[in-house]
Amino acid sequence: MNSRLPIAVIDDDALQPNRPELVCSSNFIGGAWTPARNGATYTIANPASGQAFAEVADSDVLDARAAADSAAAAFASWRKRPARERAQLLKRWHALILANADDLARLISREQGKPLAEARGEVGYGASYVEWFAEEAVRTYGDMIPEGGRGRKLMVVKEPVGVVAAVTPWNFPLAMIARKIAPALAAGCTVLAKPAEDTPLTALALVRLAEEAGIPLGVINIVTASRAQTPVVVGEWLKDARVRKITFTGSTAVGKSLARDSAATLKKLSLELGGNAPFIVFDDADLDAAVKGLMVAKFRNGGQTCVSPNRVYVQSGVYDAFAARLGAQVSALKVGPASDPGSQVGPMINLRALDKIMQHVADALAHGGVLLAGGERLAPDGTYYAPTLIGNAHAGMLLANEETFGPVVALFPFEHEDEVVAQANDTPFGLAAYFYSRDIARVWRVADLLETGIVGINEGALAAESAPFGGVKESGYGREGSRYGLDDYMHTKYLCLGGVE
Repeated sequence: MNSRLPIAVIDDDALQPNRPELVCSSNFIGGAWTPARNGATYTIANPASGQAFAEVADSDVLDARAAADSAAAAFASWRKRPARERAQLLKRWHALILANADDLARLISREQGKPLAEARGEVGYGASYVEWFAEEAVRTYGDMIPEGGRGRKLMVVKEPVGVVAAVTPWNFPLAMIARKIAPALAAGCTVLAKPAEDTPLTALALVRLAEEAGIPLGVINIVTASRAQTPVVVGEWLKDARVRKITFTGSTAVGKSLARDSAATLKKLSLELGGNAPFIVFDDADLDAAVKGLMVAKFRNGGQTCVSPNRVYVQSGVYDAFAARLGAQVSALKVGPASDPGSQVGPMINLRALDKIMQHVADALAHGGVLLAGGERLAPDGTYYAPTLIGNAHAGMLLANEETFGPVVALFPFEHEDEVVAQANDTPFGLAAYFYSRDIARVWRVADLLETGIVGINEGALAAESAPFGGVKESGYGREGSRYGLDDYMHTKYLCLGGVE
């Protein structure tokens, strides 16, 4: 089944930015681009080829402490800056992101691997959060409480939490850091940022543009670190009482660790963690729409997203028809490097990710799964994996209980609504769920019963800057995007004014 081979790796020159100064290798602390204080660096490689193409600072505790010092010093003046001025700076940053969208997309594709068209989409998506929170900055309303009693006035005001540490993942290297930094700045907080070790260049370029936009010195600080040094950097921020909030997107295991280690200083936490998203197709669904929605939800970024459907439940009456239509679509996907304009699915981020995918597929086939499409590694020395469809999946398989985080769809047949809702909820995770049905009564019943923070109903594309994004159970807490996302960066303060009469 090696019909897709060989995959040609097009010259990386196609991914070179027009503005070389956007490719930064140093930390940005206190308004200055500086190497790690110990002089250490680590290598960034293109996952399409494994070829190293950049070196960035491998920071340690001294860099982390310097960044915290800078953010703490800048907070007093930044929080006092009128909201309208903060908004104008964010809008300037937004305009620069859009003006440099092609270069940012090339950086995303080169260090993360996703197709260039998809990377361009990520730039627009990330920029939308900057624009949204620029507009929300001037809407941090408080309240007057009417029942204060004679001679008293009761008021509620919103205040920024303080210094925020943002720790972001590799799968959306621009969008994830934009939707953390933008609300923090809009609220009046200052920021420490630690991008994922695999994909720091996009985040550094984004901060370079914030510098060009005129964001004041010390308001944004970013340090990079290898996998080995990341716990050292983040650990310094966890124990620093001046850091009042941690915002993290990543695995549940790391999220739990952050919650434990931040308890000593009782930091505010926003945790967007792992998922195990169900996707349910009822027998009254529009099958073509369901296939289209699943393809969008599942194969974006090669399945390397936290809201990617992991368990696809199909009612028995439409199971065969749905599997046939989906199999044709999966088999038609083109796999290749980001620099190939025809690519729809790029490489996996690294060999660890590829190994997990291969383990899940092998386990499913060993436990009765039926291979309907794909099921193979493409190019023996790369990290490409064929888009894969497995039928007759069941709860005893690894892929039913762990995120595969790759281009693998598993179909689980079911008979009754109550049965599938119970199966969908039978997981410690609760980030996203999807279902397709044209029965309006069922739509309300199932949407009410699904234990997730996000539900897609006859829709596979969920994310929007105006909507709250986040999970329940072990998928975390806190929300990103929307007006609720701004609240996560603010305290509520109650003021009681006496002696009015």
